[in-house]
Amino acid sequence: MAYVLGFFVADGTVTINKRGSHYFVFQISDKKLLSKIRKSMGSDHKISKRVHKKDLSIFYRLQIGSKEMCEDLMELGVYERKTNRLVLPNTPSKYFPHFLRGYFDGDGNVWTGLIHKDRKKQTLSIHTAFTSCSKPFLFSLHNRLREYQLKGGSLYCKNNAFCLKYSVKDSLLLYKLMYQFIDNGLFLSRKRKVFDSFLKYNTRS
Repeated sequence: MAYVLGFFVADGTVTINKRGSHYFVFQISDKKLLSKIRKSMGSDHKISKRVHKKDLSIFYRLQIGSKEMCEDLMELGVYERKTNRLVLPNTPSKYFPHFLRGYFDGDGNVWTGLIHKDRKKQTLSIHTAFTSCSKPFLFSLHNRLREYQLKGGSLYCKNNAFCLKYSVKDSLLLYKLMYQFIDNGLFLSRKRKVFDSFLKYNTRS
């Protein structure tokens, strides 16, 4: 459930309608992952298919009504319109890697590519980033990751949001931290494959 919380913090919403009904909602483009999330929650709620009006892209929606679970989320700092006031939930160390992987799959990014292209010998590099509209959230995340020997990381504003970015050494530590225990299969394959391809290249080099 720590993964689900991390993913929800990144990509989920809590909604309370005019009648006082409480809902929490996931809306993502990866139906396979959303099905795994639903299964891990023991839910049989319907996953509906939607189409964005602007670009006609397809996404999938899972909505669950539960006042108790919504109140639990709010106690953890996840509110309605949470975008700018999000805080880092106090996650026990045992579960933090799963929470981090969930947040990364929702609001993280990993990039790998060649640098020093003007030199004879080019270098393959990798960078990892977490984004949020809440600077305090990323500031707390930055401090929490120091407990796991991540000594770098730069926090800056970009396109009206904030970004916490790590270079090669810390990215490899993040890989080890996030994917050390994934027996439940809860992760986005396309993001992990970027790490795997970088490691495979460096093993051959």
